[in-house]
Amino acid sequence: MSGLDIPLPAGPKMGRKRQGAIMDTATLAEAVIAGDRRALARAITKVESTRATDRAQADALLEAVARSGREAIRIGLSGTPGVGKSTFIESFGLMLTGQGLRVAVLAVDPSSARTGGSILGDKTRMERLSRDRAAFIRPSPSQSHLGGVARRTREAVALCEGAGYDIVLIETVGVGQSETVVAELSDVFLLLLAPAGGDELQGVKRGIMEAADLIVVNKADGDLKATATRTCADYAGALRLLRRRPQDPADFPKAMTVSALEVAGLDQVWAEITALVAWRRAQGHWQARRADQARHWFHEELRHVLLGRLAAPEARAQRLALAEQVAQGQITAARAARDLIAQLWPEFLDVDHPESLDATRDSA
Repeated sequence: MSGLDIPLPAGPKMGRKRQGAIMDTATLAEAVIAGDRRALARAITKVESTRATDRAQADALLEAVARSGREAIRIGLSGTPGVGKSTFIESFGLMLTGQGLRVAVLAVDPSSARTGGSILGDKTRMERLSRDRAAFIRPSPSQSHLGGVARRTREAVALCEGAGYDIVLIETVGVGQSETVVAELSDVFLLLLAPAGGDELQGVKRGIMEAADLIVVNKADGDLKATATRTCADYAGALRLLRRRPQDPADFPKAMTVSALEVAGLDQVWAEITALVAWRRAQGHWQARRADQARHWFHEELRHVLLGRLAAPEARAQRLALAEQVAQGQITAARAARDLIAQLWPEFLDVDHPESLDATRDSA
């Protein structure tokens, strides 16, 4: 048995097949902690699986890897389509590995709403970085999840930390109001934008502007260099209008220009990131923010578990029957929802005081 000492569940004596699964999980966790890239890929596949048996093993795997106590700098990165996110990540990642750091890239690709399929082409767009032994690139489909972040991305980040990577870059699908979800995964959030006139500020949602720690104007090279400088000044002015956040030093958030193609300005971006991280650690914001994120993801996981229960076969028939009654005007949507909850979890909803459901929801 592995020295990780993963506890076996209480109950009847398990058969050899179940014992083998536990041992395989322990062995896989040890390999991840040892920095085995293939083991890390297998572990991420395990946590991304929707099978119930894989979920149980994934939970044990995550608990075992967490015991390593390792932490990485988690950098979330979002940007408008065509801004050059993959080029930036490849140049930035190569610069970091050149400094002796280990870099993991979790790239979330958009999934088809009709088929669920995804191209997962980030590795081909980061060919040089994918060949670097100090780098690990893992594309994942976003599936149906908002925010450009796959549901299990947070757990993949934890596995990369346990594997000893110093930096974890989380690339999201695109830019929009729901993209602020990535801020709940990262320690530093970069918003990557292309050179354009000041009017493009109207195309960027206020929510993501408020979440960004650094606004990076890419493609500041050639004929676009002057335009990039003006655009950066526009964004810097917009940032000064935002309410100051307690987790920021006096000069953050800030805007700056880079050229991922010419590898210009990337060292300044890294210097700003490290300075921000050091300040937040010294002021106590680092651990407080991670604790807040853990609470956030607990509530998100609870919501997914409850929604999964409603999708179970025994609940589906009741749900469809009530939906038909709502469609025919026989019952209100609110009443139907309370009736369904009362049928599934009688102890959860006091039928004499239906407002208890609203109170429970608000407290979450």
